[in-house]
Amino acid sequence: MSASQVLPSNRLLAALPAEDYQRLQPHLELVTLPLRQSIYEAGDPITTVYFPRSAMVSLVATLEDGSTMEAGLVGQEGMTGIAALLGGTTKAHRAFVQVAGDGWRLKVSVLQEEFDRGGALQKLLLRYVQALLTHVAQTGVCNRFHTTEERLARWLLLVADAVQSEEFPLTQEFIAQMIGVRRSGVTVAAGMLSHAELIRYTRGHINIVDRKGLEEFSCECYSVVRDEFDWLYSLPVG
Repeated sequence: MSASQVLPSNRLLAALPAEDYQRLQPHLELVTLPLRQSIYEAGDPITTVYFPRSAMVSLVATLEDGSTMEAGLVGQEGMTGIAALLGGTTKAHRAFVQVAGDGWRLKVSVLQEEFDRGGALQKLLLRYVQALLTHVAQTGVCNRFHTTEERLARWLLLVADAVQSEEFPLTQEFIAQMIGVRRSGVTVAAGMLSHAELIRYTRGHINIVDRKGLEEFSCECYSVVRDEFDWLYSLPVG
């Protein structure tokens, strides 16, 4: 389906002035992003980027022993494959779909041509790089200093923002891999949040039932990341 038939529903695309968006529009393709689909592997050249609408993509680092941890995530607020515009590849991490949905696919060559114009898209994507770096850095700080319960609360809030839904399918095993703890730790943390009536967890589905309460329970890392992205989209780009 073409971008002329469907509204962007991606904050990066929606923030572009009409003239800039119209240049990209013929090249945008709405595609389904199924669960666990690889967006790119570590070291692979990036030839296409994705602007998620309802899907969420995890940026995951993997150690030599096979251990994994999420370094960042991309949802409707951003774009995958930003390294392609910075002249590099993704030697340190891979990206795959963690919450199924859809998104806009675009060839890097088309994006690069528009980026090199030096206009609104370039300004917007450079701000996005700053916001994403803040997100990745804050994730590292959070994983080092905060409790499993706080980290889980922060992560669930970011997922909800990414997919624009308070309910999504996620297993405890998968969550454990993403936040770098044992599954038993996730079980205890999810149980605590459930007991506090902040979330409901059943059969691999999580429902945030008290958004305000979950934000109050979470560490400050969530608000730091959220505020950074809100700042990104509050500035004029035209």
